Amino acid sequence: MKFQGVLFFPVTPFAADGSLDEERLAQHIESGVAAGAGGVFVACGTGEFHALTPDEIERATRVAVETVAGRVPVLAAAGGPPPVAREQAARVAGAGADGLLLLPPYLVTAPQQGLVRYVEEVTVATELPVIFYQRGTARLTEATAAEIATLPKVVGLKDGLGDIERMHRIVRAVHAVPGCADFRFFNGLPTAEMTAPAYRGIGVDLYSSAVFAFAPEIALAFHRALSEGDEALVGKLLDEFYGPLVELRDEVPGYAVALVKAGVTLRGLDVGGVRAPLLDPTPEHVARLAKLIDHGLEAVRA
Repeated sequence: MKFQGVLFFPVTPFAADGSLDEERLAQHIESGVAAGAGGVFVACGTGEFHALTPDEIERATRVAVETVAGRVPVLAAAGGPPPVAREQAARVAGAGADGLLLLPPYLVTAPQQGLVRYVEEVTVATELPVIFYQRGTARLTEATAAEIATLPKVVGLKDGLGDIERMHRIVRAVHAVPGCADFRFFNGLPTAEMTAPAYRGIGVDLYSSAVFAFAPEIALAFHRALSEGDEALVGKLLDEFYGPLVELRDEVPGYAVALVKAGVTLRGLDVGGVRAPLLDPTPEHVARLAKLIDHGLEAVRA
């Protein structure tokens, strides 16, 4: 799998009765790919993986695969208890996904070798290439990351911790392993643009952009400015758009997802609300988000 540019994590639209809205999911994904997404990660964190049934994950993956039609890689998520993760992996493979994003075990603080065992037990059950998501209770040492990187089918590591020193050690350790020169690393923090310059400094250029889901114009302009060394625009967007967005996001737990869905709806595609245990943004917060989006769009059009 080859990735370039901004990685797109679509939201999962729900109809008025709470069911998966496949038609609007297809519209959402099509608009993102048409805008220039470098890869589609469906039914993952931004897509409310935690609240989807295995059948919904499979259906969402199938919609993504059919909509993308080979233009960019399509990955879907698996995670939680090993038997459940293996079932999810089999379902998304059957739906035609190009790869798997493996989330951590559920509510378990495991020893390092236990994390290796978890990845082994899921990956042996699939032929898909796998990216492991380091976050929550899955905190790898550089030695463990290097061991996981040598497992068949594991092709990448996505970081959701934000510990730059730890991640720098991991990057260096993995790339020192024979045969791992092409192993890929991803910045998977919420609102990853805020830390993208720092991650670039340790050799991690790829990142997932939640903003791309509702304002691809801003996300692409930021990525282009970062790649071309336009420090003025990078600084302006960080100070006037991404920074205030993070402040709003941090006011309520779960807004890393709920605000993204609200943003998609504000831009013209009603994708419904979030499922429990998340809450939809208040009208006041939606109004603040709308002003932020307008300001960000003005900044990149200037």
